[in-house]
Amino acid sequence: MALKVTDENYKDLLDGEKLVVLDFWAEWCGPCRMVGPIIDELATEYESRVEIGKVDVDDNNDIVVEYGIRNIPTVLFFKGSKLVDKQIGAAGKEVFKEKIDKLLQEDGFA
Repeated sequence: MALKVTDENYKDLLDGEKLVVLDFWAEWCGPCRMVGPIIDELATEYESRVEIGKVDVDDNNDIVVEYGIRNIPTVLFFKGSKLVDKQIGAAGKEVFKEKIDKLLQEDGFA
């Protein structure tokens, strides 16, 4: 299951050693409901290697503003607190897996 990421805990999460994947979503967003289960599956599959979390845009204005989230779903990928990739809009599981695997390979963690 993906972590619940909030305005209060996201900076600590981004300061960690692992690749971080954040899904920006809202309950009322249809495409977000399609991506949500994929994010949860990936959180289980990559549990020991990648921190994967969900950010409810309706409850966490600080992080939404900081990263300029204007469309949801938006999935951001971070390494060492730096934004290194993103996916705006719904996508299939393979798209996310390819991005994660590529970023892990770059660091020699694959």
